[in-house]
Amino acid sequence: MAQLKAEDLYLIEKLRESGLSGREIGRRMNKNHTVINREIARNKDPAGNYNMQDAFRKRHRRRLNKKHPKLESNLNLKMHVIDKLRQSHSPEQIAGRLRKYEYRKVGDTISHEVIYQFIYSPEGRQLKLHLCLRNKRPHRYKKGTRRVRKYMIPERVSIHQRPEHISLKKEFGHWETDLMIFSKQKPCLSVQYEKKGQLCRIHVVADKSAESNNEAIIKSIDTLPLTSFKSITYDNGTENVRHAILREQFNLDTYFCDGYKSWQKGGVENMNKLLREFLPRNIKLENLTEDDIYEIQEKINNRPRKGLGYLTPNEYVQQFI
Repeated sequence: MAQLKAEDLYLIEKLRESGLSGREIGRRMNKNHTVINREIARNKDPAGNYNMQDAFRKRHRRRLNKKHPKLESNLNLKMHVIDKLRQSHSPEQIAGRLRKYEYRKVGDTISHEVIYQFIYSPEGRQLKLHLCLRNKRPHRYKKGTRRVRKYMIPERVSIHQRPEHISLKKEFGHWETDLMIFSKQKPCLSVQYEKKGQLCRIHVVADKSAESNNEAIIKSIDTLPLTSFKSITYDNGTENVRHAILREQFNLDTYFCDGYKSWQKGGVENMNKLLREFLPRNIKLENLTEDDIYEIQEKINNRPRKGLGYLTPNEYVQQFI
């Protein structure tokens, strides 16, 4: 069971061999005795003996054979889930959109956890549905972090001086920016992300220079009314050393994360992960046209988002522009 770890199962085996009851085992392990009794009842052998290794094997077998009644009994729901996964929608987006807008079409709703279980079930693996997920991982892993280098930035304003309403997403027009790097090539991708509307803009740049990055940000600014750009938050990369030019030209406030803390602009960092689904590190940017890049951008902007009530960013920002 999820709440019992390997060391817990080992203790249950040894304490039960000592002749202790489930209630006493629970007391010694500081766990509810019903959890202990249920674990023993589910995984003991016909003779009533409990073995840690047998328990692990039985648990794994049950997980492989776990059924998903809604998906098994409602073919329309199953096909809807598979279709949306293949359109690069996440399980959470599919489940949220179903609850709010599409449940009448398929006749039922489903939780994102059940969708994940289906993806990693034998049928889901046969269909290779995990390849539809953002990170394409064959198992569900915890997210890690990535460190970034620290540079000296002229006229740098710390993120700690940024008004609180920006962090709280109270106003449209506050952006984060980052560069995406690709293997063995100079071209990069300049990414801008609006915090409240979760809108993105992406442009290929020739290199990591500050001039190229500024040109890309200006292209992003030109796609929306000027009032849609009130501030930009950067990391400490050398591509951002000429931020003051944009600040003066467009009356923008510019802020910078602390060193080694890219999570302080987590919106654009997460956006980079979304984009990696379409733009892996080994892709050759020179082989992509502007139309190709725009198509990828709009695929992202037309995905429903939980934080927007399962509206898409393009739908949501219409009220502000």
